[in-house]
Amino acid sequence: MESPRDAQLFAARLTPHRSLDERRFHFPLMAFCACAFFSSLPFVILGAWPVAGFMGLDVALLWFAFRASFRSARAYEDVRVTPYELSLAKVNARGARREWTFSPLFVRLEKDELGEFGVQRLDLVSRGRRVELAGFLGPDAKADLARDLTRALNEARRGPDLTRT
Repeated sequence: MESPRDAQLFAARLTPHRSLDERRFHFPLMAFCACAFFSSLPFVILGAWPVAGFMGLDVALLWFAFRASFRSARAYEDVRVTPYELSLAKVNARGARREWTFSPLFVRLEKDELGEFGVQRLDLVSRGRRVELAGFLGPDAKADLARDLTRALNEARRGPDLTRT
């Protein structure tokens, strides 16, 4: 049986969006390599061989940029709300973890919203502490998260449902 203390009202793992994952990156990289090779071939034939080196440098820079993007995509945030606590854990791309625990009775979710641009920033504020939440999400995803998290916090403030056992 689940005790009212352990009942999860809300739980989410927030991750940065990437339109291209590591598994599907090889095809565009190979296509770019082929374009660079065939574009530099006439220059090499004409004797302007340094152009091929610069084209190779372009390929290497593209590869390093995507590697950095894939590495930063390893970051995530875990948010969990129970009737007795709100916990937030942030894990950066290197695996370093930071955790915060708030009481749902005293925590407030602040939204920084700019008219046509939507929700720009979400902060959890409680007793002088302010922690940014979901900084890597877009405005629409932040608005959805704020709605769901507000609903869970309101339910937590009503107290645990002791009729369920």
